[in-house]
Formats: sequence, structure tokens, C-alpha cells
Amino acid sequence: MTVLGDLAPGSLDALERIAFVAQDAPLHQHLSVRAMLVVARNLNRRFDTALAERRLDELEIRTDHKVGKLSGGQQAQLALALALARHPDLLVLDEPLARLDPLARHDFMALVLTAVTEHGLSVLFSSHVVSELERVADYLILLAHGQLQMAGEIDGLLAQHAVLNGPADDVGRVQDQLPVVHAQVAGRRAQLLVRTSDVSQPPSGWECGDVSLEELVLAYLREPSAASLPGPIAIAANRAGKATR
Repeated sequence: MTVLGDLAPGSLDALERIAFVAQDAPLHQHLSVRAMLVVARNLNRRFDTALAERRLDELEIRTDHKVGKLSGGQQAQLALALALARHPDLLVLDEPLARLDPLARHDFMALVLTAVTEHGLSVLFSSHVVSELERVADYLILLAHGQLQMAGEIDGLLAQHAVLNGPADDVGRVQDQLPVVHAQVAGRRAQLLVRTSDVSQPPSGWECGDVSLEELVLAYLREPSAASLPGPIAIAANRAGKATR
């Protein structure tokens, strides 16, 4: 296994080219923001103090303030600014939005997208906030119960699925015609998420609509036995599943 082409995981070369921001944004709460910049500069050979200071100035985060006095959103932005100042080739984000309010989430993701545009870095983003992923991510990997359940380019996954709305007493007929990932019945109406390459002609009495990424992810999470994987990955996953049974 290698990272960033041919680098060994955990090697000094790999670590210098990878930046990481954890969910709790571990920072020294008793230090000032300026002191945090000094600490980061002393610990990282490629640290760009000027870049970090410019980003913090754009975010109106004063360097004379104590880290512990910053809001949760500001602390997350500080952690991200410190990570980006290392000029990484790969940025790993582990649930960075979990504790942020909607406005702070938007500002955080705006900085990530700006960095991607300006520097062309790759981002590995772990998150339960699915609504944020749809507008920023290109590729999705869904893990459930420790197993790989879905993987692929997001546009392709969305194109391969659709939502059908129709009468609840007709669900069985549709399930015989199309691969239904998840069925949700409320009274006389039912909503089905189906996996199909063409539902331009939905079953009689049913309406077809596009699926959102959140609907897609929730449907698969509600049906642990369902999977949508590329060919080689699907074969490997099936073999692994048989080996564990």
C-alpha cells in the first residue's frame, strides 16, 4: 500500500505532504493565536506563516486572542488554516463539521474549496453531514457496520438511482420489475428508492424523480444488505463477506 503515488504510509516524506484536521480541532487553549502560529512553524518544515496569517485576517480572527476564547467555528477555521499553511498535497478532514452551526459549516467549507481551487490539493473528507458532501465531493465511499457498502463517483451514483412515488398496495409489483433498495410506506402512499439505469418510463401509476445524495445514503444505511460497488470492489467485498460468515 502506498500514498500520494509511491510513498510509504507513515514515512516522513508522506507525513510532510499530508495535513490532518480532527473533529475536536485539538489546539492549545491557553495560547494566543499568534503563539499557535509559532508552535506550528517550529513543528513543520514547510509551514507558511504568511499564508496562515492572511487566511486568519480574511476570517477576522485576531492573532492576539487566546485560542480558548474563540468560538467553535473560529477554532475549526484556525485548525484548518494551520493545516493548509503546510502546503499539503492531501488534506484529511475527520468530522470537522460535527460541532459547527450552519454558518460556521458554510465558512469552513468555503475555505476548503478555495484551497482546492488555488493549490489543487486532494481532500479526504469523513463526515456524517451528508448535505455538505453533495456540493463539494466528487467520490463517495459509504461504510456501514465496518463494511464497505457503496463506492463510486457521486454523479454516477445519483444517475444510477431514482425515487418512485406511488400507491402502497402496488409496491410488490414494482419490486418484481425493478431492484428496490429501500421502500418507505406511509398510509396509502409509498416511496421507493430504486437502482436502475433507465426509469424514464416508470411503472403505471408511479411518478419518477431524481434522488438527492442524502436520500441515497440514508436508503443504503437503512438496508445494510444492499450494496452499490464497482465491479472489482464488489467481488472483493462478496468474498470478504463469505469468509466472515
